[in-house]
Amino acid sequence: MGIRGVTTTLGRWALAGIFIKGGFDAFKDPGARPATAQKAGLPEPELLVRANGAAMVAGGIGLLTGILPRTAAAGLIVSLGATTVVGHRFWDAHEEPARTQQTTQFLKNLAIIGGLVIYLGERHGLS
Repeated sequence: MGIRGVTTTLGRWALAGIFIKGGFDAFKDPGARPATAQKAGLPEPELLVRANGAAMVAGGIGLLTGILPRTAAAGLIVSLGATTVVGHRFWDAHEEPARTQQTTQFLKNLAIIGGLVIYLGERHGLS
């Protein structure tokens, strides 16, 4: 394995953890997430939160193990994109520090999505 293979593997591993841990937590105990999903007008909010958590775990495991990693990355982009738009609506938070916290979480998720997009581009020779 060359340096590119090593860096790609390390990058996948670095990305995987947040999805495995966060997805498992959302699946096991959705907490306040369903209320947020319901507020956004989504049907069956608890089921959606748990399904999204399970999808994140599956995608994270795919990245970690290298099993269908491009499919995993694409699925995680969709899953995290939906989570970000529904769960971190900083534009609706009118008071501090909630607005700052939601903005930070939105931008963090956007950065993670960016890493996944770069990975897909690298894997398809688009860089």
